[in-house]
Amino acid sequence: MEYRTFSVTSPKNKLISIDIIPGHFTTSTSHLTHYLDISRLKYDALIARDVAREMATPYLSGSLVDTIICMEETEVIGAYIAEELLESGGTLINSDREIRVISPKNNMQGQLIFPRNIERWVYNKHVILLTAAVASGKSLLQALECLGYYNGLLVGISTIFQAGNQVPGHQVNAIFKTENIPGYHVYKPDECPLCQDGHRLDAIVNHTGYFQL
Repeated sequence: MEYRTFSVTSPKNKLISIDIIPGHFTTSTSHLTHYLDISRLKYDALIARDVAREMATPYLSGSLVDTIICMEETEVIGAYIAEELLESGGTLINSDREIRVISPKNNMQGQLIFPRNIERWVYNKHVILLTAAVASGKSLLQALECLGYYNGLLVGISTIFQAGNQVPGHQVNAIFKTENIPGYHVYKPDECPLCQDGHRLDAIVNHTGYFQL
């Protein structure tokens, strides 16, 4: 499967690229025509810093930020975004502030929660919601529901990849979008044309990687 891999470079920043494998993939909620390997962008410190610089741009001109909530193992990027905001804020609005970089947990019902000792960094705080990818939008909607429960004040949503406009009413700041990946589609499992044409699944994917079938 890996022999089909090709790379796409961000139109915004030539230092940022992702590896892509076309095929037939499934998540817990959707079927996908491509697997996007963004592990290097999340875990390689130098690349994550470039990603963070790009992601910080929309917030440099005057966005007050108290907390960055990191989903899908984006904590390294989140820490670098905080660094950019603290050092490079266009209006210096975040200079000499404390910006917290935190991640929610899942309770036994699968709901997102914050431990008692850190929920104070969400309640009535100005929050950036950071995630690795927005495909079906269900995970992001769950995160927004969690943010609302803790009365967090949403400053913006940032992601590495966004498929279409899956979060009505909210602008998502994405480095890569669907139009950057020719032929990329997300389908409901019961409406997947690949399944209807008899194509077997290549792998199960989630935010940590893929598990070949």
